[in-house]
Amino acid sequence: MTRAPQRRTHRSNSGSNRRSQPVSRTTEFAMPVNTVPPLPPVEEFAAMNMPAPLLATLAAQGLTAPFPIQAATLPNALAGRDVLGRGRTGSGKTLAFGLAVLSQITGKRAEPGKPLALVLVPTRELAQQVTDALMPYANAVRIRLTTVVGGMSIGRQASSISRGCEVVIATPGRLADLIDRGAVRLDGVGVTVLDEADQMADMGFLPQVTRLLDQVKPGGQRMLFSATLDRNVDRLVRQFLNDPVTHSVDPSAGAVTTMEHHLLHVSDAGKMDATVHIAARDGRTIMFVGMKHTADRLTKKLLSSGVRAAALHGGKSQPQRNRTLEQFRTGEVNVLVATNVAARGIHIDGLDMVVNIDPPTDHKDYLHRGGRTARAGESGTVVTLVLGNQRREMDQMMRTAGITPSEARVSAGEALLTSITGAQAPSGIPVIIAPVAVPAPRRAQGNGNRRRSGSGSGSGSGQPRRVGHGRPQRAATAR
Repeated sequence: MTRAPQRRTHRSNSGSNRRSQPVSRTTEFAMPVNTVPPLPPVEEFAAMNMPAPLLATLAAQGLTAPFPIQAATLPNALAGRDVLGRGRTGSGKTLAFGLAVLSQITGKRAEPGKPLALVLVPTRELAQQVTDALMPYANAVRIRLTTVVGGMSIGRQASSISRGCEVVIATPGRLADLIDRGAVRLDGVGVTVLDEADQMADMGFLPQVTRLLDQVKPGGQRMLFSATLDRNVDRLVRQFLNDPVTHSVDPSAGAVTTMEHHLLHVSDAGKMDATVHIAARDGRTIMFVGMKHTADRLTKKLLSSGVRAAALHGGKSQPQRNRTLEQFRTGEVNVLVATNVAARGIHIDGLDMVVNIDPPTDHKDYLHRGGRTARAGESGTVVTLVLGNQRREMDQMMRTAGITPSEARVSAGEALLTSITGAQAPSGIPVIIAPVAVPAPRRAQGNGNRRRSGSGSGSGSGQPRRVGHGRPQRAATAR
């Protein structure tokens, strides 16, 4: 592919040559101004400089016109420019960077243990979603993908990379583990993507991400996508992106135009009945709660009331989480009761309602929960149940998010609740969902040292780990 001029020529692995401009830790900085003018947007995929098999796969899937973030960033990414994309989940970011990555390495073959491209994501579910979305296109150009996440066999992941793979899609913690084992080296990585960078910051991953980025090939192409540019994401932009082409889709504006937002005021005594009636609606629904034990308790209540429900949270193993999502996708389960582990990285076609049983803690959590519906321009509804002592906090959150919701006081059995949510009385006949099989524990493969391969939230043992050049690294909170 043709490379853009004025690429970076060297980046020290020690990080000593990074720019050291002061940045704000709490507010968003101005989007960078390009010194090299970006290429103009392209209105059709067929007009973009991509390998023919990728264009054929897009056409076979009925995709001819790119979404705005794709139209703006893809021509420049295909030319080798760094990219900074700001936009809410569901705006088409995965194909925006995925098609560029695959185009840049088509026809190349990775050496064992040395991938050519790296996609870093904050959660296991997002890693799997990215893999699933890109697999048809990767197959078309004979590029091998490997997903590297906690909660799954680290030995199998190491074996897959050692056999050779061109693209690694990884969470930072598990990738660091594999580097520790000597199973993967990043000095062959010429294209790097950071997806959902703001959540990586929220989860405390940025020091680890920085050390990983220090190990990729100097002078490579970098793409960073984030809903916001605060919480030190701006520092990553300044350190690792060179004259990036920028595109911004305001997250709150997107939410306003594609979703209906409702604050439903309920009493303490009536909240559970309203919840059960909403859950009994026709169609698939995600219900967000604040705690793992709350998710399990609500799921048990819904099942006993006749609602086909399942819980998804960090206390579940990765195979359990995968199976639960598959049950939800196929319709075996109608209601997914989730903690914030599902607020990013889950894409379910046709999901038209998200219900916040427990209100989120800030406006970004609200937007990302709501982002499970109204994806890719579709419509959707976000409902939040609000108790009396939560009203002031929710009003402030809506103002911060730039959202003007509809508000109503409701209770179970009322026509108003039904008209807004489709709520109806449950059957009352208990249902049983086939249990999710949990595989027997396996000893991790490798050099004989016992390691935790991760389960549940994927937290490590709490001991310091070493990543890359021998520097101590705090155990990540999720892998």
